[in-house]
Amino acid sequence: MNSTTKTRLLSLDVFRGITVAAMIMVNNPGSWSFVYAPLEHSKWNGCTPTDLIFPFFLFIVGVSVPYAMGTKREDPANHKSLILHALRRGLILILIGMALRMMSNWHFETLRFPGVLQRIGVVFSIIAILFIKGSRKTIAWTFGGLLVLYYILMTFVPVPGVGAPNLEPETNLGAWLDRLVFTTNHLWSQSKTWDPEGLLSTMPAVSTGLFGILVGTWLRRKDREDAVKVSWMFVYGFCAVIAGLIWDMFFPINKSLWTSSFVLYTGGLATMALATSYWLIDVQHRTRYMEPFVAFGRNAITAFVLSAVIPKLLSLIPAGNDQSLQGWINNNVFGNIFSPYNASLASALFLVFLIWIPIQIMYKRNIIIKI
Repeated sequence: MNSTTKTRLLSLDVFRGITVAAMIMVNNPGSWSFVYAPLEHSKWNGCTPTDLIFPFFLFIVGVSVPYAMGTKREDPANHKSLILHALRRGLILILIGMALRMMSNWHFETLRFPGVLQRIGVVFSIIAILFIKGSRKTIAWTFGGLLVLYYILMTFVPVPGVGAPNLEPETNLGAWLDRLVFTTNHLWSQSKTWDPEGLLSTMPAVSTGLFGILVGTWLRRKDREDAVKVSWMFVYGFCAVIAGLIWDMFFPINKSLWTSSFVLYTGGLATMALATSYWLIDVQHRTRYMEPFVAFGRNAITAFVLSAVIPKLLSLIPAGNDQSLQGWINNNVFGNIFSPYNASLASALFLVFLIWIPIQIMYKRNIIIKI
């Protein structure tokens, strides 16, 4: 049976689940003083494995759109309801992101407005509407046009109050726009002068989602054999990586700026990773040991919310010697067994396990929280 007849890709759930589990792990080390280099974000230019997590997730959001809306989109009578659904879902994601942010800061005057879920909500709404109303050619041109436009804005437009265009953290055009719109009180707490999920960099983030839509549309086609689809996905992915590396020479790969080269580089890697997952899982049916990741993938947003709530609760529970339960687990449990770096990693993996327990129960009971 050709796998294109299926309405849901198990490989996409696994890919999403691995991405979510990796996000939980890198965001919650036992100690930020002892983190292996690949599990940290790049300081500025460059790309570590950790820098791949967010663009992979946005790419997956894009791949999911043709599978979720492809059939209904064919009837123009459904367009209005599909657009309203996309806008409602995007708004809910933004509100959840703001609510999670308020868990750590109840003071509105210093509340950070941008964020991960906020960006996902905005990107999803935009790419879903483009998919509903636009052709494949329109999506492809929009994908490339946003990357070129962002490159021009960031490298050719003078920065007000600064002067020449530049790509430095506090003086680039995106940072200036964030300060203008949000003011410094509502930006990333570690900087207060710029934000890694800022307004201008949402443009290329939309291209990351559109990259996923283009791949999802290709993967969903019924007139191509699985081997052909996978082969071309590797070709597309490899070419995108090479294009990203070439563009990196004059527009550096940079997650915080979400540069155009970063979009091509990470999108290419995501395409090849999905091709591998699709071939092994949906075509070759090698699904052993995949269930934990499927569970994470089916309830990704729930896992994301728990990854913010559970560490917060552990940090509020006292465990003696002026430390929280979270710190006690790292220092007194794993710290007595492993070196500081390995103890920090073990603590992160333990948190992944804690979050997996309710997610696995939900999966077994076929409980999927949709928004």
